[in-house]
This record gives sequence, C-alpha cells and structure tokens, in this order.
Amino acid sequence: MKLTRASDYAIRGVVYMSMQPAGSIIVIPEVAREMDVPVGFLARIFQSLSRSGIVISHRGKKGGYSMARKPEDVTLCDVVEAVEGDIKLNICLDGYNVCDRMSFCPVRKELALVQEDLVKSLKKTNFADLAAKEQEHRDTLK
Repeated sequence: MKLTRASDYAIRGVVYMSMQPAGSIIVIPEVAREMDVPVGFLARIFQSLSRSGIVISHRGKKGGYSMARKPEDVTLCDVVEAVEGDIKLNICLDGYNVCDRMSFCPVRKELALVQEDLVKSLKKTNFADLAAKEQEHRDTLK
C-alpha cells in the first residue's frame, strides 16, 4: 500500500498547523512554503481537512486556517481518512459482495487482520507528537 501525495501533503500541513500556538490562523502559502508543498494542491487538501473537522476555515481579509481540535486529539488515521476515505486494503474489505470467494477466502481474512493492525497503528500516532519531532528537527538545523 502506498499513500497518495494528497495524504502526504495533508500530513505535512497538519504537522505544521500543530506546531503553531493554539488559535493561530495560518494561510496556505505559509504552510506550503514551510512544508515544501504546492499551494494550489494544498488549498484543495485543506478543504477536505475542513470538511472532516480537523481544521477550521476562516474567511475574509485575515482568513486562513486553524486547528479545529487539539493536535493530541488528531491522529494520522484521521488525516489519511479525511483525504482518502476509509482505509481499505482491498475491494473485498469494503463490505460489498464483490467476489464469490469472500465467505471462505484465506487471503481476505489475512488482509482484514493487516488492515485492522494498520488502522490501530495510525490511530496511535497523534499530531502533537509529530509536531514535537518536527520542531526538534528544525531546532537541530539552527
């Protein structure tokens, strides 16, 4: 499995937002510059993050985005699912009857376990921790 560029950029954007003081309103060009992400693509990604309740969109002259929740309450799983939808390793794990072998398929059962472990792992990682690691890295560059 490979995350899309959209997920990668969303993660980078939320890491940067999580590094800011609570309540800060940050503009997309700043996030894009600091995290090396294309502005136009990031703007579309942030719309998805806003719809998912991860960030809040502020309109107007002093508009931008702020975190909707505390960084420690936002997980990697939240951000990936905001951009990609539910994490499913194979179409047969969507719950639809797409294959005649679904009821007995040993591969499906194994993939379901792998998927469950992946989701659990992504839910363990929060953006407060990721932001702290990013800040540590930046501090070593100074």
